[in-house]
Amino acid sequence: MDTHVKSVCAREILDSRGNPTLEVDLTLECGAFGRAAVPSGASTGKHEAVEKRDGDPNRYFRKGTLQAVNNVNALIADALIGRDAINQASIDDLMCLLDGTPNKSKLGANAILGVSMAAARAAANATGQPLYRLLDSSDSTLLPVPMFNIINGGVHAQWQSSDFQEYMIAPYGAPTFKDALRWGSEVYHRLMDVLKSKGQSTGIGDEGGFIPEVSSNREPLEYIISAIEKAGYKPGRDIGIAVDAASSGFYQDGRYELKTEGRFLTAGEMVDEYSKIISAYPVMLLEDGLAEDDWDGWKILTSRLGTKIEIVGDDIFVTNIERIKRGIDGHAANSVLIKLNQIGTVSETIKAVKLAQQYNWGAMVSHRSGETVDSFIADFTVALKTGHLKSGAPCRGERIEKYNQLLRIEEELGKSSVYAGRNAFSGRVNF
Repeated sequence: MDTHVKSVCAREILDSRGNPTLEVDLTLECGAFGRAAVPSGASTGKHEAVEKRDGDPNRYFRKGTLQAVNNVNALIADALIGRDAINQASIDDLMCLLDGTPNKSKLGANAILGVSMAAARAAANATGQPLYRLLDSSDSTLLPVPMFNIINGGVHAQWQSSDFQEYMIAPYGAPTFKDALRWGSEVYHRLMDVLKSKGQSTGIGDEGGFIPEVSSNREPLEYIISAIEKAGYKPGRDIGIAVDAASSGFYQDGRYELKTEGRFLTAGEMVDEYSKIISAYPVMLLEDGLAEDDWDGWKILTSRLGTKIEIVGDDIFVTNIERIKRGIDGHAANSVLIKLNQIGTVSETIKAVKLAQQYNWGAMVSHRSGETVDSFIADFTVALKTGHLKSGAPCRGERIEKYNQLLRIEEELGKSSVYAGRNAFSGRVNF
């Protein structure tokens, strides 16, 4: 069986927001084939690897990806043909060397990642393994807690709702992933009923969550509590709540502006606000509670709340090993959000997860707001035993496909499958 790369081809496709991204096909000499599509974020950290966009005013409002496509077809393909796809690290290292920049700005992280994921899929198909087995050989059977983003705010709702970007439910009390998916769907539909009864719109945002007009950042929590109860579950016991504040989006000149409430807060005051929220509601995880470069504030946040809830860093860490190391050394957060396109290769993403796990930090794998139907992150989550995955609401095909892939994996694993449940948050969360 010859697993060397025979051909690589990229094309421009559209993501879930109707914006261009790229898809990569990679074929091996043995005939095995892998295809991967690259997501794109709206709420992006400024320290992320560079996503290559054309800037052509005559195409897709400057968002075209033809340069990235050409970089795959004309540069990366030539370099990789004849390389063994089984050696993922070698494939990824070669592309990073070819790029030669610290942030993948020459070739584009989107170009590099598309090839990296397609190579992994082709290698899995060549060896007859599921993708989650190829990515890590430790025979993981752990299915994650799905973190459903059921109310969208911030940039995902075009700032028409809350300041906080995501309100998620985590059905950690379910006995299996299949049941957790059902619980999440039931709460989502009850939430629709709750919003209708309050005269609210049931239109949805980028990630499938509802976008009610609210007068405070606590109001969505009230709606969610009601929906959980109406679905027949107990808030805090069966289903917890997680919040992604995405606070870099409302941080300016050293202050946090909560436009919904007409308030300006310091980092310390924001921590006070979060403390009050977790005391009043079953919030067990907070993501991006403070801005991406507010390191001192993050230390205060973690010191105050890090023994009570999971404190997840996204924009501050951007799946970058050096930034995660700084967070670990400085006690800023106790968990890291994992997004493949923030760093640009499968190998580097695996290293970021394993670094977090080495220090008993959480690692939550995440989709992006601009998604495709590619379900790579579902397999990745199982392979790396991260225990929790956020992929949006139980709504919209590009979100559901990740959850449906986890159903397939659970079925394939059979009786050996284990649902992470509360243990996904053990050591970091007081229930």
